[in-house]
Amino acid sequence: MAENMTIQTAGGEFAAYVARPRQAKAPAIVVIQEIFGVNAVMRAIADKFAAAGFIAICPDLFWRIEPGIDITDGSEAEWKRAFELYNAFDVDSGVRDLAATISAARAHPACSGKVGSVGFCLGGLLAYLTATRTDVDAAVGYYGVGIERFTAEADSLTTPLVLHIAEEDQFVPKEAQADIVAKLGGRPGVQLYKYPGQDHAFARMGGEHYNAESADLAWTRTLSLFKRAL
Repeated sequence: MAENMTIQTAGGEFAAYVARPRQAKAPAIVVIQEIFGVNAVMRAIADKFAAAGFIAICPDLFWRIEPGIDITDGSEAEWKRAFELYNAFDVDSGVRDLAATISAARAHPACSGKVGSVGFCLGGLLAYLTATRTDVDAAVGYYGVGIERFTAEADSLTTPLVLHIAEEDQFVPKEAQADIVAKLGGRPGVQLYKYPGQDHAFARMGGEHYNAESADLAWTRTLSLFKRAL
């Protein structure tokens, strides 16, 4: 079942797409968007988590720039707009909005109390930052862009974290990947999974670099963490 909800913050309010499972009570997962907004891909991911037994909430994190962004990776014009939004996005404000979303998820009448986060691309970075800056119960980041700039925050990690790393990621250089592994690898509760030969967005259904085998493996690992932690 799909619905919308409004999340209140000190700076205003923003919308979120919500997918509900069949059971009356369930843990929640905050699904964190790519640079294309809350589009069909993100809604489908939320629906997939709902089918797996979670309340999935996908907030509109571009609301401060332009509410309701819903574009694809299918044209040069859309890519240009996506990067404009990415460059205008304030990470710190985004994490605060995610903290508000996590609180709203816990307060949802159908939520059992536990909340996880999962993000892709820009959302992969933000999922990592929910693990270092919020009270989320578990976090998963897919090919997060820019995590290497925030590895010093790893000392604040108190929650289980999984990062899926595409070894041939055109937006995360090998040097950045090595820094992430060096700073985060081996920490209690942190699992880093590398996907040889895979480029950025290997799990984006319908995308240029989609790889079903790697996407399915990452999904299995993600679901394993959430079922264990939530």
